[in-house]
Amino acid sequence: MKIGKENAKKPRIRPRGRAVSNEARAAVDAALRGERPRRDRLIEYLHRLQDHHGHLAAAHLAALAERLRLAETEVYEVATFYAHFDVVKEDDVPPAAVTVRVCENLSCALAGAQKLLHDLEATPLKNVRVKRAPCMGRCADAPAAMVGKRAADRATSARVKQIIAGGDFTPEIPAYHDLARYRAEGGYGLLHDLRAGKVKADAVITALEESGLRGMGGAGFPTGRKWRLVAAQAAPKYLVVNGDEGEPGTFKDRYYLESDPHRMLEGLLIAAHVIQAERAYIYLRDEYPAAHEILTCEIAALEQADLSAPGFIELRRGAGAYICGEESAMLESIEGKRGLPRHKPPYAAEVGLFGHPTLINNIETLHWVRDIVERGAAWFADQGRRDRKGLRSFSVSGRVKEPGVKLAPAGITLRELVGEYCGGMADGHILKGYLPGGASGGILPASLADEPLDFGTLEKHGSFIGSAAVVVLSEQDDIADAALNLLRFFEDESCGQCTPCRVGTEKAVACLSAARWDETLLKDLAQVMTDASICGLGQAAANPYLSALRYFRDDLKLAETAR
Repeated sequence: MKIGKENAKKPRIRPRGRAVSNEARAAVDAALRGERPRRDRLIEYLHRLQDHHGHLAAAHLAALAERLRLAETEVYEVATFYAHFDVVKEDDVPPAAVTVRVCENLSCALAGAQKLLHDLEATPLKNVRVKRAPCMGRCADAPAAMVGKRAADRATSARVKQIIAGGDFTPEIPAYHDLARYRAEGGYGLLHDLRAGKVKADAVITALEESGLRGMGGAGFPTGRKWRLVAAQAAPKYLVVNGDEGEPGTFKDRYYLESDPHRMLEGLLIAAHVIQAERAYIYLRDEYPAAHEILTCEIAALEQADLSAPGFIELRRGAGAYICGEESAMLESIEGKRGLPRHKPPYAAEVGLFGHPTLINNIETLHWVRDIVERGAAWFADQGRRDRKGLRSFSVSGRVKEPGVKLAPAGITLRELVGEYCGGMADGHILKGYLPGGASGGILPASLADEPLDFGTLEKHGSFIGSAAVVVLSEQDDIADAALNLLRFFEDESCGQCTPCRVGTEKAVACLSAARWDETLLKDLAQVMTDASICGLGQAAANPYLSALRYFRDDLKLAETAR
């Protein structure tokens, strides 16, 4: 049957989706700040909109999608993926003007986070909302809270309310070595010599190889070997600095960024020269607003001093997603997408950012480059104990007298670390166990406190050092509660891409919350998550309760019969 002209479908006057107002377009244009819209900067534009308006309105998301020539769904799915973005639909009430985030992960839980949350929630304040939050990288000063972007260390309800009353929610910038001070102490001399040809790129790589320097973000891949692999790849190449240390118990990167940022920045520029990078990106977790301001200021200073070309170093903010500490998820986030891990292979050294070879290093790794090349590989390598090479920055928290970042020899034991660097156990506490590598590394008993803390030494005990996030537990702590706390973190932070992790972590939390643990079911869950999860989050999520079952059985209430 032929359709007459009178029945023909009329052409669409406007594109599908929400109508975009001029007011929303103006708000988005202000957020773009005159930039040519770029798809990969979507998350930065979302940050700017939220920084200005306090939330992300549906109208602004529609206008942003129009400017970027994306479907609204693409912008919406990115905005709703990240925990720090508040998406508000047309009929929804915008969030309170002030957000107070209270960390409830293990170190803060040991220090009274639940009491702090109870006190704040018991007496609601006008235009203030209180949110439970994952680790903020302030474990040495637990319990930690953030009022807007202002940190409250060793927080109390009174302290939080004092900050609210003061009305200043901007980050407090600590004293640090700026560019002038860093250069006065010999900084950027090595970079100058490298660019002038006085130091050869291959000599830098060789020094890193001989020093034994390894990645400090968790995997421990030899740094020199990684540089050599990427240097051999075809252009264009990129350099990415992973500053998304979201592992509960980890805060070493924040310490270095807030005290001596140029040591990392010089390492970055040296690495970029050696591998001939097209551009460098620093991906920084959103929980570090003071570090973000410091880096913004000092990168501008580098450009003004002609030490870095304008725009060569791009600083990117995360938005509250632990999964973006996984390197391929981080690359997705830098590209302006949801932080979903990629399947491997291929690896980033060959197919990384925007599909090109990419060198990915942790902040602490780059922090050591200048010292190793200037002082010699042997200087760094000889610092270790028990035939181990180098130094490690241990983030120590929990039941010790003096928590903090402790620069100690690789191969040191937990007992030595606590006794020599942390002033011993806190008064009234006796060592019961410890996490050598944050939530992912499992929980080891006091009987293993004399094992060397380094790569390759703890795996036989079902553990690993990872990023050297050491949380010390005492006889006053409940191991079952600690394991449940850690699994709740993994449940919240699972990106949801793969079923074994998404469902497995949820099921594990339910099992650990039961009156008695079903050991058979928990071990089955662990096997599935370990074997079938796409990335390290799901593969390591079961470690806390597996180690509890292995080393702390007397502390657990187990089901009498298997299912």
